Amino acid sequence: MTQGDAGLESLVRNRIRGLRVSHGWSLEELATRANLSASTLSRIETGQRRLALDQLVGLARALGTTVDQLVEAAPDDVVISPVIDRSHGWLRWQVRADPGMTVVRQRLTEPPAANPARMHAHLGREWLVVISGTAILMLGQRRYRLETNQAAEFPTMLPHALGAERAPAEVLGIFDRAARRGHGNDKPA
Repeated sequence: MTQGDAGLESLVRNRIRGLRVSHGWSLEELATRANLSASTLSRIETGQRRLALDQLVGLARALGTTVDQLVEAAPDDVVISPVIDRSHGWLRWQVRADPGMTVVRQRLTEPPAANPARMHAHLGREWLVVISGTAILMLGQRRYRLETNQAAEFPTMLPHALGAERAPAEVLGIFDRAARRGHGNDKPA
């Protein structure tokens, strides 16, 4: 197994666990839905057992996603800096998304959850820009510090949490349809 294969397998394991936790399911509940034993699922999530294709297909179905979405490579360029358009006086950011997006403005006052069990993971993509203050974006165990006018784009299959660094921060978030459904209980500020 190459280092790239190990990284992808670890990413898939984290996505499976993140989606299971976001559904509020125990190991036993997801294992039953995926036609696996709880001990097998536990070993898959912890890396003590390799993922087999038939297991991956069953897990994807049980989690309401596809194998393609589970194995989608994570981008290395999560933080996006603005492009200054002096002729129009704009700051603009490249957004790769489909039509039908929802834009939400949030005021963050608390630090993000650093515990992956308390992070969100769901289908979709999110894009955000910090309007004021400094926000902290947690993607699994990785921590990104985003200052005013910086932006981030990421697949929401990664366990994630967002919060303020010290003082309040205001963030403008853009969600595709699937990501907005994943945050259905969140109310815009």
